[in-house]
Amino acid sequence: MSEHNIAGKRIAFLLTDGVEQVELTSPWSAVKEAGGEPVLVSPKSGMLQGYHGTEKGQTFAVDLTVAEANPADFHALVIPGGVVNADHLRVDKGAQAFARGFFEQHKPVASICHGPWLLIDAGVVQGRNVTSYPTLQTDLRNAGANWTDQEVVVDHGLVTSRNPHDLPAFNDKLLEEIEEGGHPGRTD
Repeated sequence: MSEHNIAGKRIAFLLTDGVEQVELTSPWSAVKEAGGEPVLVSPKSGMLQGYHGTEKGQTFAVDLTVAEANPADFHALVIPGGVVNADHLRVDKGAQAFARGFFEQHKPVASICHGPWLLIDAGVVQGRNVTSYPTLQTDLRNAGANWTDQEVVVDHGLVTSRNPHDLPAFNDKLLEEIEEGGHPGRTD
């Protein structure tokens, strides 16, 4: 049983084909265990292909497309990683706008591994303390973020982690930030 209680809170999980499966399923389970309602949001409808590294994993049903989803209807956003997933999301204007909406509304956002690529293209990392998969550090620094190599970094409701090994810490901080709610003092 989770030490956090997020009962009644809807959490958007933004992803597409190529998601690193455990970076979706682990936080998804943590949200459900804590009483939250995870909702899979994607630029495309239908089924999405998950991966374990380069091997195909499970498929996942999309609940809402980005065009149908509104950040105002959710309490937080989770952006899992996976190179292919993140590379496709970062150039999708709808995904960028959806992610940016959570920052504009000062709602918690959590992103792991390659997921922060989307945050660069959404224009929301300037001045933020973050971590990510190490290969993104130059991109994040060039976008104005303060990158460090830590298992989890929390910056006024923004939770970031490096890889699947960091999922226990990532999930704990994700739930803590959702439980705390919005961060109206955060500057965007």
